[in-house]
Amino acid sequence: MEKETFFTQGKKHQYSTLKKAKRPEDAGFSSSGLKKVDKLIQSEIDAGFPGAAIVVIKDGKIVMDEAYGYAQIYDKHTPLKKPQKMKTSTIFDLASNTKMYATNYALQHLVSIGALNVDEKVQHYLPDFKDSPNDKIKGKGDILVRDLLEHTAGFPSSIHYHNPERAGELYSQDRDKTKEMLLKTPLQNETGTAQIYSDIDYMLLGMIVEEITGQRLDMYVENNIYKPLGLKKTKFNPLDKKEKQKHIAATELLGNTRDGVISFPNIRNYTLQGEVHDEKAYYSMGGISGHAGLFSTTNDLAVLLQVMLNGGGYGKTKLFDEETIELFTSPSDYSPTYGLGWRINGNESMEWMFSEYANEEVIGHTGWTGTVTMIDKENNLGIVLLTNKKHSKVMNPATEPNRFYGDTYGISEYGNVVQAVYQAMIR
Repeated sequence: MEKETFFTQGKKHQYSTLKKAKRPEDAGFSSSGLKKVDKLIQSEIDAGFPGAAIVVIKDGKIVMDEAYGYAQIYDKHTPLKKPQKMKTSTIFDLASNTKMYATNYALQHLVSIGALNVDEKVQHYLPDFKDSPNDKIKGKGDILVRDLLEHTAGFPSSIHYHNPERAGELYSQDRDKTKEMLLKTPLQNETGTAQIYSDIDYMLLGMIVEEITGQRLDMYVENNIYKPLGLKKTKFNPLDKKEKQKHIAATELLGNTRDGVISFPNIRNYTLQGEVHDEKAYYSMGGISGHAGLFSTTNDLAVLLQVMLNGGGYGKTKLFDEETIELFTSPSDYSPTYGLGWRINGNESMEWMFSEYANEEVIGHTGWTGTVTMIDKENNLGIVLLTNKKHSKVMNPATEPNRFYGDTYGISEYGNVVQAVYQAMIR
């Protein structure tokens, strides 16, 4: 039996909703300045970058909503005779922005209604999260939910659960078994001694959401977060939910093979379009994981940006409160660039993502496929840039299998686009 679902909707909540600006100046932007943003992105497309879409909102208004280039150029390594054009309605694989728009939004909601305490032990929600007798480093019983959110629990950055040669005893390509393997995954460091950005942390956090709500992560967020907000294109496994492949931006050309140098059981070797790229999410978690798997559009994400800028709601729907937002977006004790999940522009090391113009309280996140979120509460500003930079050949499969030609463009650093947006603001 499903447990109670959680969201509040009614007349007592009335948050601002987005409207399209009649002209950029109505929201504090220069039309000529935004044209420079447009030219900057288009110049990357002209130089060979595959495709992008951007949405900029300010003061409750959509001031920029544009698409560039192509959603699909290749079928494997063969260029298409008629490449699929990118549209503002194109659906993208968000990669690690899933951590924010799915897992964090769910966790923030659960905290707001008192169903989750970030300072409670993980074992309280996942009783089988325990040390194994052979674990070299012990202490799982003392790990807090906060430790997972701050990436200080002690887990490695990743375990390749989908690959038997790398995962060993933790190998799994079955979602239920993978959840068991996650609980058994040993620590790499003692909790609190290092901050290592880890997908494992968010895979476990997704499991916590499922345990509290009694629902699979995709069903919970789609029905209790996205649906009340009126979002129709934000979902996991979009091809299984009536989305057409041609409406989705393509990613890697030859599946997960890195142009043929990687192999493991059931590996895909076709151009990915509508299936999550991330290997752990696709093979080991059935496309539904706390760390990756969510797909969306710039238009839907604009609403999710506005939720944060509004203090936790949109229209008549309240998801969480200001106090919870403050909790999740305050700098951790370990690093000024980490909140609870959210990345923060806490020092110069984040300029590549946020630009030199962003203040130190600006928050956001990135995704490996080429996605970035930026939320500036002080300026009531939100930016989402979605690209399919991985829809390009691998530069040198033998020596750098994770570096694609799309990674070499300036747009892939994100900060130069964000900087151009800031420069377009009327000050």
